[in-house]
Amino acid sequence: QVQLIESGGGLVQDGGSLTLSCAASGRTLQWLSVGWFRQAPGKEREFVASISWPGRKTTIGKSVKGRFTISRDNVKYTADLQMNALRPEDTAIYYCAASGINSPPPDRSEEFEYWGQGTQVTVSS
Repeated sequence: QVQLIESGGGLVQDGGSLTLSCAASGRTLQWLSVGWFRQAPGKEREFVASISWPGRKTTIGKSVKGRFTISRDNVKYTADLQMNALRPEDTAIYYCAASGINSPPPDRSEEFEYWGQGTQVTVSS
């Protein structure tokens, strides 16, 4: 199995930037596409971004396109979500997930097998 641990969440001001990191361990041969999802209180889980192995292709969610960037380091087995121009509407718990589907990077939660515990991102209004 692949174990995923998110880090980097916290409180940031409106318009600020934050970078989340996802670290993978375990059976890293299952480390293909990596995705980020988020869930705000009272709302459904929303796709944010995903990236293929080895990282040439990305899929970006409509609501964050132009503001968020996903990348990966295949030596360190990490995947980062770089968030810019943050808005209060971006406040949510952010989850990292791994998928056995490689290309194109998927955007549906049911296509991801392994999930991290989540990290809270709060954007002040």
